[in-house]
Amino acid sequence: MAEPHKPTDHALWEDAFAFLLGTGLVALGIQFLAHLGLITGQTAGLAVLLSYLTGWSFGALFFVVNLPFYILAWTRLGPRFTVKTVIAVAMLSILSELYPHLIRFDHLDPVLGALLAGGSMGLGLIAIFRHGASLGGIGVLALWLQERAGIQAGWVQLGFDAVLFLAAFAALPWKVVLLSLLGAAIVNLIVAVNHRRDRYIGR
Repeated sequence: MAEPHKPTDHALWEDAFAFLLGTGLVALGIQFLAHLGLITGQTAGLAVLLSYLTGWSFGALFFVVNLPFYILAWTRLGPRFTVKTVIAVAMLSILSELYPHLIRFDHLDPVLGALLAGGSMGLGLIAIFRHGASLGGIGVLALWLQERAGIQAGWVQLGFDAVLFLAAFAALPWKVVLLSLLGAAIVNLIVAVNHRRDRYIGR
């Protein structure tokens, strides 16, 4: 009986390629959302919503909201994971600043845009997850719960987003929230189906 295949560490160039591909896809999804005036999920979405409610800057709120998750990443998932996550977050930040100068949309149907945004971001996250990193925030908690408790990361993120978008109804037009929720659901469905311990992880 053949022994099961054991995962090995990726080469540096493989990590670099995956991070560039993953963050590039996520940044593309963000461009779809930005063009349509939609919001996103996870801690970024929480920071956006809080900025609407408090008037505080998004940057300061995003930094504060993420602090506990980086501490969790360092203590529970290790320095290697944390450093990779910081690199991925930095790459996404840079690409998100560059893309508006490189991409323009003459017309984008809102429903299709939400679907494309969710698909791009979901596939980008899978590439990043498979190479031992995340984009910070609730993704760190989701990966930790998956490793420790066997709860699929996608469902953890979907649950967080459900609460976030329910709160968003109090601050944003309902059509914006529903379309944004559609995109977030696609992201988390892709992660739930394609980032499973019983199918892909550790094989």
